Amino acid sequence: MTPPAAPALHHTVNGPLGAPPLVLGPSLGTALSLWDPQLPDLAHRFRVVRWDLPGHGGTPLDALADPGTTTVPELAGLVLDLADALGLDRFAYAGASLGGAVGAWLAAHHPYRIASLALVCSSARFGEPAGWRDRAAQVRAEGTDVVADTAAGRWFTPAFAASPTATALVEALRRDVSPDGYAACCDALAAFDLRSALPRITAPTLVVAGRADPATPPAHARELTDGIRDASLVELSGAAHLAGVERPAEVLAALLAHLAPLHLAPLHTAPGTAL
Repeated sequence: MTPPAAPALHHTVNGPLGAPPLVLGPSLGTALSLWDPQLPDLAHRFRVVRWDLPGHGGTPLDALADPGTTTVPELAGLVLDLADALGLDRFAYAGASLGGAVGAWLAAHHPYRIASLALVCSSARFGEPAGWRDRAAQVRAEGTDVVADTAAGRWFTPAFAASPTATALVEALRRDVSPDGYAACCDALAAFDLRSALPRITAPTLVVAGRADPATPPAHARELTDGIRDASLVELSGAAHLAGVERPAEVLAALLAHLAPLHLAPLHTAPGTAL
């Protein structure tokens, strides 16, 4: 039997061998370190896999077939390739923003693979496509500085935006995200609309919203919750788009409560695969 090809996505794995697998997806303009605040506690209970978007962090842009035509289904396919390479047949998934969209698409189109789903400050549709296409064109022409200059206002409340943690994430956007990678993910968001497929999601689903989120306001979270059968909703005050950074303990508590009843089959690792 031919072993799976090496995954294109840069990733890290933390947690006990044989623990239930949990895959964590990042937001546009961030890397897998977005989940650092929750990692220690989650890795006590789960085998945690974090991954970087193409052109973000450690994932090269050439993970994409064509950066000019990127879609959420393509990103989801890269996540499935990663899961296959790690021997993960069925896994829990939590994602922030674009990372959440990837998980929602997987849950709708590959329901067997997703045992549990958590969507943090995400959406079934991220606004009008034209705005994302305009942002993609601007970043390709001018670089990531043009979005980094305003990122703190989208990601955080004014009370948190000048904090060292917020400043470090904005600087990482300037330093560790390629313009073409950021723009490709904007293209994916422009084309994404999962609203009609939400009823197909059968995995137990948690939706987390920041009440001060300008990018995916609470109305987006309520649309997800209304469209996904039996989904639960947690709204956090004092949190904008990167709620897991601004309100880390509250997001962790919501995740742990959601994942507590999870019963997954034992983790199977493909021969020759080191987790």
